[in-house]
Amino acid sequence: MTLPVIIHTPALTSGAIDTSTIPGWGVDADPLNDPTYPIRDRARDPGLTSDWERPTIQHPDVEILQSIEHIRQPAVVGTSVPPSGLSGMMRRTAFRWSESNWTHWLLLMGADRVNVIEGIVDDLAHARIPNIPAEMGIRSELAHNKRGFAKKLAVGGLIGVVAVGLLKRRRQQ
Repeated sequence: MTLPVIIHTPALTSGAIDTSTIPGWGVDADPLNDPTYPIRDRARDPGLTSDWERPTIQHPDVEILQSIEHIRQPAVVGTSVPPSGLSGMMRRTAFRWSESNWTHWLLLMGADRVNVIEGIVDDLAHARIPNIPAEMGIRSELAHNKRGFAKKLAVGGLIGVVAVGLLKRRRQQ
């Protein structure tokens, strides 16, 4: 199915957007064309009604970080990897800010990167050699993104050559 390309849309006088000119708008409006039908049968789904009962609350035995924008935790939370180490400290700090603050998200992304390094150090501490290329999905990258893989390989090689050159220059001085 090809969606039409809109080159020019005349401005409406009321300031409202004419949704009929937006490609794909209302694609899920037809109940006979519901992409979730086999999985989610809406006939048995009453939705959030006044007689809806909240599921039993899980009482985790590990620390769960929670946004300052919510008054309670959801009924079910993930407990397999509680925050720990430097990445955990970064995550705890991130949750002092609102989700609308960029500091919150930058700290969480940084904590993810620090957690990768913590995992490698933990593997080495337990005498396990991490298979970093496999964990980074090298097979999928080769199968589905050869150009991107070649670009990453070239950038990595260039960084390696520059690093070796700088080390040799430093030793000669």
